[in-house]
Amino acid sequence: MGFVVSPMMSLFSKFTVLLLFVLWCASFTSTEAYDPLDPTGNITIKWDIISWTADGYVAVVTIYNFQQYRHIQAPGWSLGWTWAKKEVIWSMLGGQATEQGDCSKFKGNIPHCCKKSPTVVDLLPGTPYNQQIANCCKGGVISSWAQDPANAASSFQLSVGSAGTSNKTVRLPKNFTLKAPGPGYTCARAKIVKPTRFMSTDKRRITQAWMTWNVTCTYSQFLAQKTPSCCVSLSSFYNSTIVPCPKCSCGCQRNISDSRGCVDPNAPHLASVVSSLGSNNPMPIVQCTSHMCPIRVHWHVKLNYKLYWRVKVTITNFNYNMNYTQWNLVVQHPNFDNLTQSFSFNYQSLSPYSDINDTAMLWGVKFYNDMLMQAGRSGNVQSELLFQKDKSTFTFDKGWAFPRRIYFNGDNCVMPPPDAYPWLPNASSRQLTSPLMLMIAILSALAFLYGHV
Repeated sequence: MGFVVSPMMSLFSKFTVLLLFVLWCASFTSTEAYDPLDPTGNITIKWDIISWTADGYVAVVTIYNFQQYRHIQAPGWSLGWTWAKKEVIWSMLGGQATEQGDCSKFKGNIPHCCKKSPTVVDLLPGTPYNQQIANCCKGGVISSWAQDPANAASSFQLSVGSAGTSNKTVRLPKNFTLKAPGPGYTCARAKIVKPTRFMSTDKRRITQAWMTWNVTCTYSQFLAQKTPSCCVSLSSFYNSTIVPCPKCSCGCQRNISDSRGCVDPNAPHLASVVSSLGSNNPMPIVQCTSHMCPIRVHWHVKLNYKLYWRVKVTITNFNYNMNYTQWNLVVQHPNFDNLTQSFSFNYQSLSPYSDINDTAMLWGVKFYNDMLMQAGRSGNVQSELLFQKDKSTFTFDKGWAFPRRIYFNGDNCVMPPPDAYPWLPNASSRQLTSPLMLMIAILSALAFLYGHV
């Protein structure tokens, strides 16, 4: 006997499939960490066991920042995990656990940390040498890979007890968490990889770790903060319109008595107001503006030459609570393949799409403008960019001269809507000024006058 599908059952099946599809789509949220301008960027935590002890092992843990332009700024990273068994940390170099935990069962030597889920932070600069190892003690600050590769790693050493003493008995920690310094990073499970190889200082001998595992962490701006942290404004020499940051780009104004509020720069006793708001407040204390962003980036199309065109970029800090050290700016524009000169910013091409060179990273010159000071008279840095024209693509029409997107310190900035960009004057008004149209207008006027004489 064949099975007959009734119209009602067919409708029910279609509804079920549609419902499952909607639920499947809902599982993919905006927290995904893929960055189109840095598609392979991540933070990799490498755990190398370098020796065995009576009840465990000694390991060196290194945090590598393989992100091109997103760095870890003060107050620095904190790394957490959950032990697989009943491990303890006997001692540490280059880092420390934030809590010791309950070590009451130990009668002789007291471990450094007995917590099931410890949290480790970097030591501060100036730590005594006998507590340091290589790449430690920078207060948890790690530079981005493109900006300063020599300082794009941070390390600490720990001696682990109550653990396995061989590759077969060691159990990998679980539930790794990375705060840098706040939320935003999601870490995958630890994975055993090929043991790390170490070269001696004279480069004549190679040793290797007894065991190595990696943990990969990726960044999501949505997890880091619910609102953007920067916005973009635009202007040009050929249009008197100055396009501001979109209103409420990073939030809307609140009452100054609210800790999430803003500060009027013209208010009396400004310093006392800022200090009172910032004493126990890690949130940005921003100047009252229509956009309420801590950072504004202004792109001004300044000059037009026969073979070149010139842009002025200004970054303004509206945050009274923070200096941005080692800031960087990432700009996507099709003319970066013909950038001739950057006058007071460092420049490096990122080329996230291999052959397409339309993304540039800009950052300050060391000891000159590599620190963006907090809000006030000195709270801005600026530079000019000189581009060579490509006759096949160059135009000032339809907003082509403005960037496609801008990142500040790795966060995507809010751009004005495309229909608000400063456009060229109407084509009809330009045509009337051409010599041919002027001659036609004169001849028409003369013919009109001659016909009425």
